[in-house]
Amino acid sequence: MSDPRNELDEEPAAFVFEEAVELDARELKAMADIDAGRFITHEAVVRWLKSWGTADELPPPKCGD
Repeated sequence: MSDPRNELDEEPAAFVFEEAVELDARELKAMADIDAGRFITHEAVVRWLKSWGTADELPPPKCGD
């Protein structure tokens, strides 16, 4: 039986590095969107979802809500 600690060493370092670069680019875009006000708060989405199926259903939240 192989030692499970050695399995981590089998993944090529280039793959891990490329994945990290892609993640950083997405994070930078997300931070830029937040800085520019292009986001919807969790609370706004929850309010909207809780209104579904009620007589006072809310419209979908918009950026900045």
